[in-house]
Amino acid sequence: MSRKIYVLHTDTGSILTKMIKLYTKNPHNHVSIVIDDQFNKVYSFGRKNPRNPFVGGFVQENIRGRLFRNADCAIYCVTITEKQFQIINGKIMEMEEHKDDYRYNLIGLVAVMLNREIDRKNAFFCSHFVATLLNESGIKMKNQKPLSLVTPHDIKESVSLKLIYEGKLSSYFQNYYQEYQADRVEVI
Repeated sequence: MSRKIYVLHTDTGSILTKMIKLYTKNPHNHVSIVIDDQFNKVYSFGRKNPRNPFVGGFVQENIRGRLFRNADCAIYCVTITEKQFQIINGKIMEMEEHKDDYRYNLIGLVAVMLNREIDRKNAFFCSHFVATLLNESGIKMKNQKPLSLVTPHDIKESVSLKLIYEGKLSSYFQNYYQEYQADRVEVI
């Protein structure tokens, strides 16, 4: 049996996103992993409270909430095996159970800019987290850099990912999502 998961790249327009964008010159600088077709189970490392950009860690994101309301996005899909799904889901459940032990790796973000590998225990930034989950399940990145140096741009370059939508996140749910799901229904 195969499953689909999604990799969601976003630009929320926040101050931190704008600062990162100045450096990277990439349109989307936050990445999340989505493990359900309805986009209710969206995980990343980011703000623990959408109104406070300074406290971060492992989060289940509400992409229909205020922070993501006007976000630009690119949504990628990958088909995985049930075993790969169980690996990803198991790691997420473990992190959820111990989420207070995990923190946002701001030092790691600086290390990426300096191209210096810093792998801190239980500390991730968004792309490090997503790359780790993909790697542990057997989905490899195109380039073989250390996971703590992987950027959102590196993830979208993965040969396994297929772009299914690019535009406003809110429009995906209003229009494209229903069409995409209808296309996935098998006709008997």
